[in-house]
Amino acid sequence: MKSLFVAVLAFVMVSSTSFAQDVALQTQFDQLLQAQYPADGPGAAVLVTRKGQVIYKKAVGMADMELDVPLKTDHVFRIGSVTKQFTAAAILKLAEQGKLNLQDEITRFIPDYPTKGKKITVEHLLNHTSGIKSYTSMEEWTPMVHRKDFTPTELVDFFKNQPMDFDPGAQYRYNNSGYILLGVIIEKVSGKSYGAFIDEEFFKPLGMRHSYYGHVKPLIKNRANGYTEGEPSGFANADYLSMTQPYAAGSIMSTVEDLVTWTQAVHGGKVLKPESLKKAFTPNILPDGTNTYYGYGWQIGNMMGSQTIEHGGGIHGFLSMLLYVKEEDVCVAILTNCDCNGPEPLADKFAALAAGKNLSPTAIKLETSVLEQYVGVYENDKKEQRIITLEDGGLKSLRTGGSKYNIMPYAADQFYFENSLSRIRFVRDTKGAKKVTKAFVSDRKTEENLWVKTDKPIPVGRPEMKLPEAQLESFTGEYQLAPGFTITVTREGTQLFCQATGQQRFEVFAEAPTRFFLKVVDAAIEFYPDEKGAVPQMTLFQGGQEIKGTRVK
Repeated sequence: MKSLFVAVLAFVMVSSTSFAQDVALQTQFDQLLQAQYPADGPGAAVLVTRKGQVIYKKAVGMADMELDVPLKTDHVFRIGSVTKQFTAAAILKLAEQGKLNLQDEITRFIPDYPTKGKKITVEHLLNHTSGIKSYTSMEEWTPMVHRKDFTPTELVDFFKNQPMDFDPGAQYRYNNSGYILLGVIIEKVSGKSYGAFIDEEFFKPLGMRHSYYGHVKPLIKNRANGYTEGEPSGFANADYLSMTQPYAAGSIMSTVEDLVTWTQAVHGGKVLKPESLKKAFTPNILPDGTNTYYGYGWQIGNMMGSQTIEHGGGIHGFLSMLLYVKEEDVCVAILTNCDCNGPEPLADKFAALAAGKNLSPTAIKLETSVLEQYVGVYENDKKEQRIITLEDGGLKSLRTGGSKYNIMPYAADQFYFENSLSRIRFVRDTKGAKKVTKAFVSDRKTEENLWVKTDKPIPVGRPEMKLPEAQLESFTGEYQLAPGFTITVTREGTQLFCQATGQQRFEVFAEAPTRFFLKVVDAAIEFYPDEKGAVPQMTLFQGGQEIKGTRVK
């Protein structure tokens, strides 16, 4: 009897501790969610599960701002590029059935596609290495074109004669055109429309009763309205986009419950065979050794030492994030109904907390003489640089193409990136001087990236120039770089500011009459005035990429 009493007491104590931990976790989730999404604006629906059990489910904000309808967790959102998971799974299922091979050339299914003498395979489309021009980056894809209905064939015709960006397989460049072609291949092989195939193969068998191909016309219960930034309330209805255009790259609508059901089915082996999943979740390595961190329709990342399998989405009026932490079996789904407030950082924090990670270590104090030992220019094997500087009494880290972060010490030679899940561990030599010789960075891509300290001097700041207010004013406006992703340019006196979708507003500084740079991130923007002085286009230069933007406002 005594042993039974002890066992019962132990069970009660463990259960009480677990309950207290869950209550504390939900309080943290509430604070994070409400801080990002106010109750009187567009909001978000969130669902977090751990080992198949719901540990957090909530919605904040408004589903319809004009009718004062609050968001609920069963509201239906456009999920944008999270659609690519379903498209990739459909292709892999057809491959399992022997109806296609990933090494098939696309001309097997689309004989008249102009490959310009190149061998473009189904796999190239899946992992964004085809070199085909993404239609959403074309100058011809204007706001007027966004409103036009296309058949799949007409959509392919819209981009197929564009010049190739690179030889197939040589580079990685995120590409919506590739997934349009995958949708056409699904239709050709299955004999069904893309929407019908996804519905019959996935939605119905898995009980995803609130997921749809995103047609505009049908009445869909609990469909949330999509918003964007605007005046005078700070929000406006999102611009119209014909849902025939995102197609197999981004046209699905769903709920957080259905997306978690989908994720659990995928990882539970109910959608694809293990060998297919292994291919989908294996990041592609380019010929030069570069890891793309992208498999087939899923991005592969790192969450403080645990592998993540994930994808985000952005489309007119909506942003989304679906994140799975494999080792801890944690799933986070966040759907938002404004293309102005990205959920990815929030999803990262929810996943880390649910997986039991230490989100914010306690910072310790280090003397200036110690901090100075870490200062320098570090390089990785691709000769990219990470510059560690001492500014305002603390260390800052700026990577080529990245943002400048405060890094805070929490243990000997170990720092965390402020407001980030990244960590940096410095290593010293084994000699008496014990100089810092290298650093390992754990970020959302990999567990440890090696950076070797060099003798190169810290780069000096760029020269700045002042421009007249009238000239700065001509650059102000909103420029679209991709569906659901814009850069808004504003002016205050003689200072210009840029704000990307879902990000903070930052100052930009002129280094030429039409070119500006950021100090918090290794990036620049250039404006292109026409002969009348209007500015219809701009380009973002970051991370070795040049991304064109078209003025929409």
